[in-house]
Amino acid sequence: MTQKEALFQFCKTYVDLRLSRIQNHIHDIKVSLNSETKSSAGDKHETGRAMLQLEREKLGMQLSEAEKMNQVLAKVSLHKSHTHIALGSLVRTSKSNYFIAISSGEFKSKNESVFCISSQTPIGKLLLGKQKNDVVNFNGEDILITEIS
Repeated sequence: MTQKEALFQFCKTYVDLRLSRIQNHIHDIKVSLNSETKSSAGDKHETGRAMLQLEREKLGMQLSEAEKMNQVLAKVSLHKSHTHIALGSLVRTSKSNYFIAISSGEFKSKNESVFCISSQTPIGKLLLGKQKNDVVNFNGEDILITEIS
């Protein structure tokens, strides 16, 4: 498995676990809503149902965001060689290493660590379209792009 394939798998696992967790929470809320019976304390019952509905709406938005992440990953080409930084690029810089895909945290291997970031993050936006030996300034610090694959 190449490093880019390992990074992609790391991102895919992140999204899959997030989707699974959200779907489980949604299922639990549906069960709670369906099993809740009207008690003598009607206001308490209605408040509880309203809270569950709000939670379900919030989870629905999180589910939508996770599905968008899956759509972005579907567009990542692992075997394309990049001269300019784009979706799917593995970028090595004088400061850190980045995999442009989705924001899923730091991937650590025995040799190095790589931050999996979205192209919509501040550093992602700065890097997009740049090429080897370009310098970007991020938070007042010059960062040299040393390698793109």
